[in-house]
Amino acid sequence: MISLAGRDILHSWGKFVLTGVGLGLLIGVTLTMAGVYRGMIDDASALLDNSGADLWVVQQDTQGPYAESSSLRDDVVRSVLGLPGVARAANVTYLTMQVRAGGEQDAGRASGDGREVRAMIVGFEPGQPGQPGSPGYLVAGRHITRSHYEAVVDVRTGFTLGQRIRIRRHDYTVVGLTQRMVSSGGDPMVFIPLKDAQEAQFLKDNDAILNDRARTAANPALNRPGVPGLLEAIQASQAANHNVNAVLVQVQPGVPAESVAEPIRRWKHLEAYTREQMEEILIAKLIATSAKQIGMFLVILAIVSAAIVAFIIYTMTLGKIREIAVLKLIGTRNRTIAGMILQQALGLGLIGFLVGKVSATLWAPIFPKYVLLEVNDALLGLVAVMVICALASTLAIRAALSVDPAAAIGG
Repeated sequence: MISLAGRDILHSWGKFVLTGVGLGLLIGVTLTMAGVYRGMIDDASALLDNSGADLWVVQQDTQGPYAESSSLRDDVVRSVLGLPGVARAANVTYLTMQVRAGGEQDAGRASGDGREVRAMIVGFEPGQPGQPGSPGYLVAGRHITRSHYEAVVDVRTGFTLGQRIRIRRHDYTVVGLTQRMVSSGGDPMVFIPLKDAQEAQFLKDNDAILNDRARTAANPALNRPGVPGLLEAIQASQAANHNVNAVLVQVQPGVPAESVAEPIRRWKHLEAYTREQMEEILIAKLIATSAKQIGMFLVILAIVSAAIVAFIIYTMTLGKIREIAVLKLIGTRNRTIAGMILQQALGLGLIGFLVGKVSATLWAPIFPKYVLLEVNDALLGLVAVMVICALASTLAIRAALSVDPAAAIGG
């Protein structure tokens, strides 16, 4: 049996293929948007995996350290280590900022001369392999062995081994490279020693410290007799820093994380989150708005795709009204005519999907955000495209079936 749809496509294959390519680029954008959403979820999971923690101990009544600001005294870790079921615990700080390539010798140059990278600065306690918060593995170089001015960076920063980078007032030498160490927002991580990170995040600049000291010295309550050394102690504390954002805890094998978290909440007046609770915060709350935006874009793109397919198929159908009238005149069944139009719509959708899938695969690696293209999403997208094309062909089918066979003779 002759395929009417195939013959008609061959008759105007140029228009058909160009339309399929245009539709394919639109489908490629749709698949990429879905991949961005999957990438956001994967970034959040990677952040939790890379921390090496089973529990996150943060400031009371906060959802930190990733979703909200959290500040703890760094001596809290000692009391956490003494709890039953705790295998390891370590202080950690997180700070998202611009990191500039080049050291102090580049400080006087124009801002356009030094490349800047937005990164999450992670302060951890170096020197103990497997310590929570430390980079889990390296792809080049070595781990941090000194307590100051060394850094391990993610390869997405673009920094290289031995390169000098500038964080706040100090220069750091890149001694190691790691991979897939990112924040929940996809920013690459830069690991530095905890004391340096505390200074970068919490310590005030010299002018602010001098102003605070002058303000403290001018306070009459601190200069009265009988309080020896109080003023000096307060001024010394202003120049020191003992805060961290969180304490990362690893529990002993076989010990439920919740059994360790419950006494921390009750007796330490702190907040403790398990892995499941932290995933809920990151995925259901932190990226919820972005997920809704992406969902709206997907709906809009689906509607636009359906409109394009409907318009093209309808235009192609109107262009062959006389041929359809001849088919009806010679006794061709309506089901055959409807099938011809449906096959054309599905063929257009299949070409569009293939072009879109190839396009999304090619441009995904160069996206600034991590794009994760999953097979299940591609299959779901194929089904959605076929359904949309089938529904979009109904307008053209109705127009074809309403053609009067007499039009083949009249014209």
